[in-house]
Amino acid sequence: MAFQRLRDETRRLHLLDELVEVGGTRLAAARRGHRLLGCDGSLLRLPSHPGVSEIFGEVAVANHLGDTGTHYAPARLSVLYDLLNRLGLDARLAPVATGEVALAAAQLERVEQNDVLIWDRGFTGFVLMAQVLAHDAHFIGRCSQRSFAAAQAMFRMNRAGRSQVVKLTAASDQRAELAALGLPRELTVRFVSVRLPTGELEVLVTSLLDATLYPQPEFLEVYHFRWHHETYHQMLKGRLDLENWSGQTVEAVRQEVQAAVLVSNVESLLSQEAQEGLSAQNAGRQYPAQVNRAVSYHALKERLLDLLWSRRPIQDVLEEIQRWMQSNPVSVRPNRSPPRRPQSFHRSYHYQRNLRKAVF
Repeated sequence: MAFQRLRDETRRLHLLDELVEVGGTRLAAARRGHRLLGCDGSLLRLPSHPGVSEIFGEVAVANHLGDTGTHYAPARLSVLYDLLNRLGLDARLAPVATGEVALAAAQLERVEQNDVLIWDRGFTGFVLMAQVLAHDAHFIGRCSQRSFAAAQAMFRMNRAGRSQVVKLTAASDQRAELAALGLPRELTVRFVSVRLPTGELEVLVTSLLDATLYPQPEFLEVYHFRWHHETYHQMLKGRLDLENWSGQTVEAVRQEVQAAVLVSNVESLLSQEAQEGLSAQNAGRQYPAQVNRAVSYHALKERLLDLLWSRRPIQDVLEEIQRWMQSNPVSVRPNRSPPRRPQSFHRSYHYQRNLRKAVF
């Protein structure tokens, strides 16, 4: 059955399985299979309820005239995310006073041996890197221009294609925390410089030290998979309308968060199968067909209860969902990168109030 694949047969793609050839040679990714995971967070606005505010606190709403007299409860949502299979593996809701790095560290209990965690600049730090290595996993993190000395030197050099293995020593103010966690004070890591399509230089730090097994040119493409996590949070709050709460209590809020993650996981799992059917029909198309995610979520909305609870044969329900998901696909046009519109709060307000159509 399709749901049995979620744990046992979900595609465990290799580090380079979806990449184009590098230098005319497709590298032997099968020798170094990894699961690519992202750790990232997002802020949510919770419903105004005494029980919710007691746990998550309150924030006053103000505008250009000052305090409006209204308040809302903010929360931080952290999701450990399978970047290639597009599955939420662990979702946690906490007060915003809980830092995103602390939440990511708590979610390491769901990390398996040889997983590779990919994160943005706000997560890159000695303690988190040491914690990941203690779980027999790996990391690829983006460095800020004020981070480690080796990264600063690469930024000053401003040359892509550099790779350097460095031994890091923890700062004095981190040693007590490391000792309490039973973690080492020294780490051996590798710094890699890459050039973004915009011309900007980025420096990545990683525990993948072998330059033969993990060549420098691959890291730009691999790090780009982190964008899937950004769009995942947009999908939760946009297409699934997560902040439009149907319940007001703490329990209701937590249930809705987990329900949204479940729905997105089911959609990812079933749309992968639908995509396989579309890919088999691409021979006569000018551009490859891709599942329209708006259609796939709508199909799932119509048949989710049948899938989870009804007495209808589950295979019949799955086949019906697959047919709907394969209808009205979108064409994938390579190298298409339309410019972003300047941000307009007026346009956003008009869209949210008058035009937006939520699926759920």
